Amino acid sequence: MAARKQLVLGAVFYGVGGPGQHHTWLSPEIPGDASVDIRWYIARAQQAEAAKFDHIFIVDSQFITPDSPNHYLNRLEPLTLLSAVAVHTTNIGLVGTLTTSYNDPFNLARRLASLDLISGGRAGWNVVATGDGGTAGNYGRKEHYDYAARYGRALESVRVVQGLWDSYEDDAFPRDKEAGVFFDKTKQHPLNHVGEHFSVVGPLNIERSPQGQPVIFQAGDSDEGRDLGASIAEAIFTHAATIEQAVAFRNDLRARAAAKGRDPDHVLIVPGFNPIIADTDEEARAIEAERVGGKDFDRALKELGRPFGWHDFTRYDLDAPFPEVGDAGARSFKTQAEGIKKLAREQNLTLRQVVQRSIDSQRSPFVGSPLTVANEIQRWFEAGAFDGLNIGVGVPSEFARFTDEVLPILRERGIARTEYDSTTLRGNYGLPIPENVHTAARKVLVP
Repeated sequence: MAARKQLVLGAVFYGVGGPGQHHTWLSPEIPGDASVDIRWYIARAQQAEAAKFDHIFIVDSQFITPDSPNHYLNRLEPLTLLSAVAVHTTNIGLVGTLTTSYNDPFNLARRLASLDLISGGRAGWNVVATGDGGTAGNYGRKEHYDYAARYGRALESVRVVQGLWDSYEDDAFPRDKEAGVFFDKTKQHPLNHVGEHFSVVGPLNIERSPQGQPVIFQAGDSDEGRDLGASIAEAIFTHAATIEQAVAFRNDLRARAAAKGRDPDHVLIVPGFNPIIADTDEEARAIEAERVGGKDFDRALKELGRPFGWHDFTRYDLDAPFPEVGDAGARSFKTQAEGIKKLAREQNLTLRQVVQRSIDSQRSPFVGSPLTVANEIQRWFEAGAFDGLNIGVGVPSEFARFTDEVLPILRERGIARTEYDSTTLRGNYGLPIPENVHTAARKVLVP
């Protein structure tokens, strides 16, 4: 498979602080209402666009507890947010998280296609099969979908949405005022889908954008998640602690995609990281030590419950062996929960040690001076660990150290772009425009 010449760059906006970022909101640079202030998002998007980032990335969930991360407690809905950002930007991609577990495909297709047209072909959809089991109660269900149903729904939902996006061939609307012809009825196609989870007639009442269809992102590390990504994703949002883990993940996803008959070069791996940059390596390490040491242990203990369906770990003895929690997490973030239990069992860890491991695991591999961070990014990239980076954005001046001091080094080395290649997200990723399936079929019929 061909090696990419330049990094894909994404900016993940966490407002007043995501998981483990207990004190981010205290920065004087961050408004206390940043997570619901559209002006804050627009300013950060423009900051990323000035640095020639490929996309901004909006994470989401629809279930909270009083112990959820600050940003999760009070934040804007992704597509509403991105539609507002779209009219204040020109080239940067707009990737929003939308669940297939608690949305119908027709509504997903219409909302995403609308963002794609509003932005001139810059929309992306981060497909998730909801992990927070409590979400079921917000949608009238007594219990959350099990793993098989979640991922079955996800795959079928994406296929239905993609089919709806092809409702109109590209030349379905001649809009010929002299001839009085607005619409060619032969170029409109109903879907008539009947499947295990959905029944959708179609057609969708919106045309395709300049990039054909929104780009499909996906995040999920279980076998089911990886298979879903290999089946439908054009970019994967993940996390990696070491270069070896990252290389193994990228190789696995691309091998799975190839086995499904897809071009592995059309599956981009773009993990999330939070670089720490200072004038010297020593200063950056000191900042990291202060942040890790300053994390709120009690808050981290409560946040540990999330992959286990918000199981309450505060009721256990911190210095006793990690408690037996049965099947907690089976209908939530199962892979993460099982990984925590396996680690605790194999290393005979106490609950206190598991919590501390969760705090320490948030250390970044990219810590140091601008040159050190640039060198390390280059090392990971050239080793095949990823196709790009999703950079967490909190304090604007810290993000500026990356855009203004690290990126120029990477540009000099030809690893980061100096200008946009396209006005569409697909164009900047180097991904092809998917041909309308009905147009393709018509070509086959014509000798």
